[in-house]
Amino acid sequence: MAEESASPLRAAPGATPRERAALGKAARKRAPRSGHRAYEAAAGRPDPLEILEAQSAARVQELVPIRYGRMTESPFRFYRGAAAVMASDLAGTPVSGIRAQLCGDAHLLNFRLLASPERNLLFDINDFDETLPGPWEWDVKRLSASLVIAGRANGFGLGERAGVVRAAVRSYRESMSRFAGMRNLELWYTKIEAGLLASLAADRLAPRGRRRVARATAKARGRDSLQAFGKLTEVHGGSVRIAADPPLLVPVRDLLSDEERRVREGQFTDLIHRYGRSLPSDRRALLADYRPVDMARKVVGVGSVGTRCWIILLLGRDGGDPLLLQAKEADTSVLAPHAGASAYRNQGRRVVAGQRLMQAAGDIFLGWERVEGIDGKVRDFYVRQLRDWKGIARPELMTPVDMSAFGELCGTTLARAHARSGDRIAIAAYLGRSDVFDRALAEFAELYADQNERDHRALVRAVAAGRLPAVEDGPRRRAGSPNTPTGHIT
Repeated sequence: MAEESASPLRAAPGATPRERAALGKAARKRAPRSGHRAYEAAAGRPDPLEILEAQSAARVQELVPIRYGRMTESPFRFYRGAAAVMASDLAGTPVSGIRAQLCGDAHLLNFRLLASPERNLLFDINDFDETLPGPWEWDVKRLSASLVIAGRANGFGLGERAGVVRAAVRSYRESMSRFAGMRNLELWYTKIEAGLLASLAADRLAPRGRRRVARATAKARGRDSLQAFGKLTEVHGGSVRIAADPPLLVPVRDLLSDEERRVREGQFTDLIHRYGRSLPSDRRALLADYRPVDMARKVVGVGSVGTRCWIILLLGRDGGDPLLLQAKEADTSVLAPHAGASAYRNQGRRVVAGQRLMQAAGDIFLGWERVEGIDGKVRDFYVRQLRDWKGIARPELMTPVDMSAFGELCGTTLARAHARSGDRIAIAAYLGRSDVFDRALAEFAELYADQNERDHRALVRAVAAGRLPAVEDGPRRRAGSPNTPTGHIT
């Protein structure tokens, strides 16, 4: 039976800090900190490939081979696409019973530079497709395992990998202790600004690492709607339109018949107007100053490949005033079978609510809506800007020192996100001042990285045997080919 099936621990309303701390310490009897080191595949463990196939069954079928192709490339890319597999595995691991809002997919590449509405560059969690309340340990374990998997890909030794994980978890633990001592508003206003990243780089990294951080920060500031507009559009028939880049970016004009296209464009025009109701009134007024002019299907990420994702080009005062929005399908969180159903009936709203709760500052256009497709099926979407000063890590370039510093930053960021929704005092008391939990997760992460490698090999074998279809989507395919998939969408 999954450990999460036990009742969550909650302090009584109005409990004092001392009482909340006592609850956290008492949770050690329920789940000793050292017990988190263990991982062993459960008897009757679900076939990971069947989990992936079940997800793929509801996706755009012509895109599913791209997903499998990406996941076969390396154990790390497999891990990025296998959040549902790990959620199933985590359900059988020990938990303290203290819950928080989870990212649900807290691997290291889902921490990155983002813009605040005030145009400050922040470091924060980026992806919330799987967000849901659940055991805070699950996010920390997913982050820890991702660091080991990335470290193995870089050729780090066992001791180096353990050091990276311990640094990240220690940062989480110590940050949670610091947040536990803050007043509520003080915590809510806490942000991790790019200046902290520069300071950390100056103190910890070699000159090459500091230069990479400086370049990444500068590059992130240039990744906005104007940059995306210049890269993704062209003049078509005298009008600005989204440029085709199949199979990764396919304009609606190349996907549907004229009649179906008019229906779909009408639906998404309605989507933009209706989704605006999920925005604050001032941002709704801003959105109303834009008009949609084109849309295209976009392939995103690794785990999300095959979900319905559209980019919508809108123009404001003239043809040089663009806004690119991304409308992404939101399905039930992979955590839901193990942590409980969402309080929100609309899965797009679930994503938005989780993101607003966990992020220090969010996209001003973040909202949700429900759409009926041309196939008659109703699907939930969340909407955000396509790009807004985003900068992503390059783990393949990191030394052990680099990855330790990055892991510490991720640990602090995750602790702040959990502290906003969970009982930060109880979590801090559970973790304590010793490194017991840090060392336990270093062992867990190695064991789970072994499991991930076994699952990756199983996928590679299944593709080689023809059980699952897989295609590459590298530069040759991006340039287009006779085999580029086309056809109807749902």
